[in-house]
Amino acid sequence: MAVEIRPLLLPEHAEAGRVTALAYGELGNGLSTSADYLDRIADVGTRARYAMVLGAFDKERLLGTVTLELTDRIPGGHPRGPLDPDQAHVRMLGVHPEARRRGIARALMEACLKEARRAGKRRMSLETTPAMTAAQRLYESMGFRRGPDQVYDDGFRLLSYELGL
Repeated sequence: MAVEIRPLLLPEHAEAGRVTALAYGELGNGLSTSADYLDRIADVGTRARYAMVLGAFDKERLLGTVTLELTDRIPGGHPRGPLDPDQAHVRMLGVHPEARRRGIARALMEACLKEARRAGKRRMSLETTPAMTAAQRLYESMGFRRGPDQVYDDGFRLLSYELGL
């Protein structure tokens, strides 16, 4: 099966938001699945104003999405400092539950690495939650290394990862 990875088009934003929110909402397992959080996950239009949003397609069906911050941070959520000039940052990788275990997440991550290199970045960072163990295995298999945990005032914990490009 050939999967095409490409930037989303404006008419695809709503479906991309639905697929990404479905992927995150289905996870549960200690991950915040509040309505506000899932609304932010589904808001592809806002993310696309600040970052590149890539989709994985099998013919016309959207299988998953990922957001790549190359120059700006997406507003909202827990506060983060600005990107360093040499840094790209991955956010909100989500694969439709029916399309999991087919290499879609890896293909999306490889496309992010390619785009970051094309933009002249020298390192890729990302964060994930402790509950997302499959994502952690993927990142580690791709050579990402753990950094310090980020713990926010409300107790929310993110595991940080980084890869030199």
